[in-house]
Amino acid sequence: MKKLIIAALALAAIAIAPKANAQSDPMVGGAAMYPTKNIVENAVNSKDHTTLVTAVKAAGLVETLESAGPFTVFAPTNEAFDKLPAGTVDNLVKPENKETLTKILTYHVVAGRLSSQDLWNQVKAGNGMATLTTVQGGKLMVMAKGKKLYLVDEKGGKSWITIADVNQSNGVIHVVNAVLMPN
Repeated sequence: MKKLIIAALALAAIAIAPKANAQSDPMVGGAAMYPTKNIVENAVNSKDHTTLVTAVKAAGLVETLESAGPFTVFAPTNEAFDKLPAGTVDNLVKPENKETLTKILTYHVVAGRLSSQDLWNQVKAGNGMATLTTVQGGKLMVMAKGKKLYLVDEKGGKSWITIADVNQSNGVIHVVNAVLMPN
C-alpha cells in the first residue's frame, strides 16, 4: 500500500510540475520554430519551406513578413509546390512574373493572428464553414473534417493544415500541404 501511495504521489508531482520537457518550440522542417523570432527568421531554417522562402524573396515580401504584423500565414511545404505543374515555380520566380507570384503568396496571408482554435470557432459559428479575407483581397474558405481543418481556395483547390499554431513574434504559421490559388 505504501508503494502505491508513493507511486501515486510521484505521478501527481509529475502531472502538476512545470512542463520542463514540453516542446515549447515546435519543429517544422527539422528546425525549432521560436516564438521570439519573426516569420522570415523562422521560415529560413525549415528545410520543408525552401521553395516558399525563395518565392518570398523573389516577390520582394521579406520586409513585409519581417514587419510587426500580426499575420496568419498558411505556409505551403516544398512538397506542396512540387504538386504544381512542372516548371511553374521556376516560371513564377522570374522577375517578369513578380506580380503573379506576389498575388499567389499574399493569398496565403491573412491580417491578424488566427490560432487553430480561432479557426475552429469561426467554422463552428459559421455552421461548418468560415470565410477569411486574404491580404491579396481574395477569399479562403475554412472547413473541418473530423479533427482536421482544411482550406478551399477560390478555384476549389483544397489544402490541409498539417502543422497548426507555429507561433511567431509577428503572427502565426499554419503549415499546409497544397498551394492555394486565387482567381
